Order: sequence, then structure tokens, then C-alpha cells
Amino acid sequence: MMMENKVYIRSTGIISPQANFGKKEDFALASEYTGSSLHCIEPDYKSILDPKLIRRMSRIIRMGAAAALECMVHSDVQQPDGIITGTAYGCVEDTVSFLTKMVENKEELLTPTAFIQSTHNTVGSQIALLLKCHQYNNTFVQRGFSFEHALMDALLLLNENEAKTILVGGIDELNETSEAILKRFGLYRTNQNNLQLLTTSGKGSMAGEGASFFLLSSESSSGNIACLDDLKMLFDPNEETDVVQWIHYCLSENNLTWEQIDLVITGRNGNQQGDLIYDKLEFSIAKKTRFAYFKH
Repeated sequence: MMMENKVYIRSTGIISPQANFGKKEDFALASEYTGSSLHCIEPDYKSILDPKLIRRMSRIIRMGAAAALECMVHSDVQQPDGIITGTAYGCVEDTVSFLTKMVENKEELLTPTAFIQSTHNTVGSQIALLLKCHQYNNTFVQRGFSFEHALMDALLLLNENEAKTILVGGIDELNETSEAILKRFGLYRTNQNNLQLLTTSGKGSMAGEGASFFLLSSESSSGNIACLDDLKMLFDPNEETDVVQWIHYCLSENNLTWEQIDLVITGRNGNQQGDLIYDKLEFSIAKKTRFAYFKH
């Protein structure tokens, strides 16, 4: 979507498998993991959230709320005009907890807490309560496209002057049950070192999780981190030629050529079958352009 008005990233907050929470500067050395998954390095929540609330929050709610509050702390905005989140699986831990108790108790004497907190919009709702934000609140559940849809919704609101600042985030968690189920489909490797993930190509990758939030603003400020010029999504292309043509179209629409692109970040993750498209793209369209990947 081409945007009539400029949209800026004012601040960020992230909890990830890397030790970068609360740090504005780049981290010099990536954390090393061996196994099938990358689990978040979580902060001391007592310094961020009310201890009485923490006891009633599941892990994904704590991560999402802390990342969102961290994002707001680094901005000069007291309250956003809207909160939009994206998640593929939602609150998996609470869902598993409720279903387990339902089976164990034979559907009798069930406590409602886990069920209430298992809905996908729980994180966005909790953040709204913490910020006392009674404005627009929406959650997108579109599998791997969830965050992109949340971002597009925010850009539409900002360009239509329905809001001046919007808090946008993406959240997903891992737990033993969900990881065990997905392993059956051959999605994850075993005994894999993440720093060697892209040099030992094979079947599957490593599971991941995290909570990332961005405060988007339609107003120019010296405190802005970056300007977001365009957003486009291509769903289910037939072959790599469609992707190549689409990328050329995106560049030409923004009056850019490949020679002007400094960095391309892709989703390469070591899965041999899934990485084929990136191999072809890197070879065919941008031999001199630098590529980067974040999974490892």
C-alpha cells in the first residue's frame, strides 16, 4: 500500500531469545542455543509490572505486556490512540491448561480463568488495561501473516487521520505441548546449534517465540527511529518468477532500483525446502546486494 502521509517508528520494545530487552544499542554477540527451539530471555517482570498482576498473568501475557510498556517508556507518548496486535497461535499455555483440566475433571468443576485468558486478544486487552487506553483495539490471527495485517491496519488508520499514534505488536509463545505436536510434522530439528543453523541445511528449522512492539506515529519528531515508506504483501505466489516480478514492481513504484538497496532481510531459516525460494531470489535479482537473516 502506498501511503499518502509519512509514518514513523517512534520507539520499540522487544523480548526475544537474544539479550536485548531494554537496550537501545545493538548487542555484540548472539546468544547460543543447542536443541530444537529458541526460548525468550525474559526480564525481571517485577521491575516492570505490578507483582500482584504478575501472579494472574500467563507467560505470553507477561512477555507482551512488558514489551509494550518498554516500547511506551522509550517514547514521549503517554497513551496511544490504538493498540493492534498480531498472533499466529495466541495464548497456547492457557489453552493447553484449560483443555487438560477439562479432560482430567471430566468437564466438571472447571475454573474459568484459563479459558478467559486463552483467547487470542488477551494480550492486547491486558495492555489496554495497563495503559488505561479505551481507544481502538484489534487483534489479527492470520497465521504467518498476523503481524503484517496488524501493521497494515495501523497504517490505514494513520493515513486516514483516525489516529496519530498506534501501538503495534506481534506475539507468540512456545510450550512443551505445542512444540511436541509441531515436531510430528518434521518442522523442527533436534540437537541443532542455532549459530550453525544456516550452514547445516536440512529438513526443518528451530522453533522460536517472542514479543515485539512498535509505536507508530504520523508526526515528525527528532526522536523517531525510522520512516516507514511502504508495505506490500504477496500471498501464495505460483512460482519464484511471480515473486521476482512483484519485487521489481514494489521497487519501481517507489522509484528505486536494486543498486540503491543497502540491505535485504529475508526469512531464510535453514529449512532446505523452504529456503529454495531465497536461493533463487538471491541468485537472480540481487547478486551484489547484501542479504541478512535473523533466525540463527
